[in-house]
Amino acid sequence: MSSDMTSKSALSPSSARQMRASAQGYKKGEETRRRILSAASEIFGERGFASATTRMIAQKAETNLPALTYYFGNKEGLYRACADEIVADYHKSVGQLAEQIAAMLATNMDAKTAQTLLFDLLSNLARFLLTSPDTESRALFIQHEMASPGAAFEILYSQLWNPGIALTAMLIRAASNGKIDERAAWVRAVMMIGSLTSLISGRPIITRTAGDHDLEILVLDALNDQILSLAR
Repeated sequence: MSSDMTSKSALSPSSARQMRASAQGYKKGEETRRRILSAASEIFGERGFASATTRMIAQKAETNLPALTYYFGNKEGLYRACADEIVADYHKSVGQLAEQIAAMLATNMDAKTAQTLLFDLLSNLARFLLTSPDTESRALFIQHEMASPGAAFEILYSQLWNPGIALTAMLIRAASNGKIDERAAWVRAVMMIGSLTSLISGRPIITRTAGDHDLEILVLDALNDQILSLAR
């Protein structure tokens, strides 16, 4: 290798320092952004959009108001970002399975297979809700938006609720051997998914009444019973 090529490929000490500083700055910035999102999810979940303030969120995140403005613009931008984060985490956890099931539904499917896939889908959703970061505040965030639709409703509806309910409803119809019509299947899908979300926000009560029982096992057993009843 020539000396000219070596000099071009090697970084000067000042350039190396700048790159390290840039990487550290990015990491710190990303940590601040995620801390703000976590705090916002909790405050919005507790108070709803109207009653929450950016000052409350900044204090919870241990940062300042200009940082919120820098990353999210305003309170509505931050609220939408919380919804985007929920959707993104859902797709990471359940998205691939949902795509596989949708492809399988395009073929002829017997009731037993549909029951198995419905259990797989809903049990994965349950695990996502039980184990995802800020799960209780996110459940409350979703419930606020369902009860009083606002800036995040269309994000959650178009990217989370509508496709999830549609897929669940198709599986319910297949699992019942067509005994349940399309409208009734949609209602059952909403009830099944909604019960899981409500279960998370009511976790303190359920945990207290369940005692030493594993909450995940109780939820999965209840789901299995619901799904088996579809074919009766």
